[in-house]
Amino acid sequence: MLNRAWPLLKALVVAVAIVAVVGCSGEPLSTREKGTFIGTGLGAATGAIIGAAVGNPLAGAAIGGGIGAVGGYVVGNQMQNNEKATAQTQAQIDSQQKELERQRREIQQMKSQSESE
Repeated sequence: MLNRAWPLLKALVVAVAIVAVVGCSGEPLSTREKGTFIGTGLGAATGAIIGAAVGNPLAGAAIGGGIGAVGGYVVGNQMQNNEKATAQTQAQIDSQQKELERQRREIQQMKSQSESE
């Protein structure tokens, strides 16, 4: 039993080390990175369950983790691109609102000047 658990323990130690290094990078994870991380975890867990059913949970976890990482990256990348597009659109809206307000003030000043003349 210990011989079968040893590779799984090694993989767990490596995974914890990777999470610690990424977590200590000083910057928060991007949406793309979060998607990849979550996809990897869910894929590995699902792969381990399926692999255990056929007698090889470690191989199942490795395959599932790889597939989950790719899927998580794709979803996270799309979400990050949507966030960027939304932020750009909002910046344009804010800029246009400021310009409209500036023009309203200018019109009001012109009205005030014409009334005083």
